Amino acid sequence: MKIVIANGMHAADYVIGIYKNHKKHEIILINDNKDSAKYLAEKNNLPVFYGHPNKKEVLEQARIRDCDIFMALGYKDSDNFVACLLAKKAFGARKTICTVANPKNVSLFRDLGVDSVISSTALLADSLIAESSLEDFIKQVSIEDNSIVMVEIVVKDSYHISRRRIMDIEFPKTGTISCIYRKPHAIIPNGQTVILPKDKLVVVTTPEEKDAIIKFVQTAE
Repeated sequence: MKIVIANGMHAADYVIGIYKNHKKHEIILINDNKDSAKYLAEKNNLPVFYGHPNKKEVLEQARIRDCDIFMALGYKDSDNFVACLLAKKAFGARKTICTVANPKNVSLFRDLGVDSVISSTALLADSLIAESSLEDFIKQVSIEDNSIVMVEIVVKDSYHISRRRIMDIEFPKTGTISCIYRKPHAIIPNGQTVILPKDKLVVVTTPEEKDAIIKFVQTAE
């Protein structure tokens, strides 16, 4: 498959890790942030096309035509939307996927032509509303073809990650904390974010790594 990953840093790095070890996949990276582009290129030993993925000349240069999957993982919803539609209508992308910060854009972007729109905030809200069916406050939401799952874990005061910054935890590279629900707010975390007791972590990982991620989070101090 030809897979295009446009923008994003840690999210892009995680997705690259899923696909890059399969020889049957061709991965094309596009990024409009110099630091992110440098990080992804050095970390994954892959070329990165520097430029805005919502510009036709950049997509032409990156040779994305007839790609199987086009993912837009940038921070701005509008940029992700434009990039997906451009890839689909001008370059024949078979499937477009974008992330959004505003959950209200999920249905809007789908109605306007993006094939799959993912909001960690919306997924978190859905899981909070749903009745808990697993023990120890752990819930799992499958995405797409079950190749990625989102696991929700409530942090206890005794966990070793409690009251520590994410950047100091050495969180496993097989998962990423995409959202933290801390009543009454949903937080999009960064390295400086301190995890507190009673936080609900939404962790993106694979089905194979799910148990290891849960074990790591629940390890006592």
